[in-house]
Amino acid sequence: MAEQARLIDIYIMGRRCQVPEGLTILTALEYCGYRMIRGCGCRAGFCGACATIYNFKNDPQLRYDLACQKTVEPDMYLVQVPFFPAVKALYDLEKLEATGGKVLSLYPDLVKCFGCNTCTKTCPQELEVMWFVSDALRGDIREVADKSFDCLMCGLCAARCPQGLVPYNMALLCRRLYGRYLTPVSEHLEERITEIEAGKFDADIEELKKTAEKELRRKYTERDMEPALEQHWE
Repeated sequence: MAEQARLIDIYIMGRRCQVPEGLTILTALEYCGYRMIRGCGCRAGFCGACATIYNFKNDPQLRYDLACQKTVEPDMYLVQVPFFPAVKALYDLEKLEATGGKVLSLYPDLVKCFGCNTCTKTCPQELEVMWFVSDALRGDIREVADKSFDCLMCGLCAARCPQGLVPYNMALLCRRLYGRYLTPVSEHLEERITEIEAGKFDADIEELKKTAEKELRRKYTERDMEPALEQHWE
């Protein structure tokens, strides 16, 4: 009786799959149920049609190979990578202190930044990534949150960083800390939350839930709006 091949974990478009060890990327995709119509070519390493980009769990560095020749490896991320699986610190936001020291304790590799600015040049949002990394090193959480506000979490900064830093995950931590602990409390928001918790709008919500779509659209169009909002939408 033939010995059964060992199964390994791979990730296809973010979905975890188990495949026999020794399969090529191409055959692993087909083993998992994908019908390869394009990008499969000659299957012999000659045509180049199956050029593939891949990376690994907790390692955002992109690698390149032919899918018909490269064998799968444990924790390999294949095909359209929906995110870069870079290292992300685990934490309970409610138990953190909003200090620069805490940020550095969760992302200590930040000190390895030597200012090459590759992250900034890579950012599709044209954010000053290197500058908010510098702000994090100085412990300025507010500046990090402000400068990274438009971050899309695409992970390209981590994929290109020669030091293996993960600026986008660090910046997300700073935005969370800033929003949870450092943002000034809005009195209007606090008042509205109190009203909601007291059930002030329960009857109105129940009525809206029973209203037909056409009537809801009418109510929305005719709703009262503050002058500033009216000016904004004109």
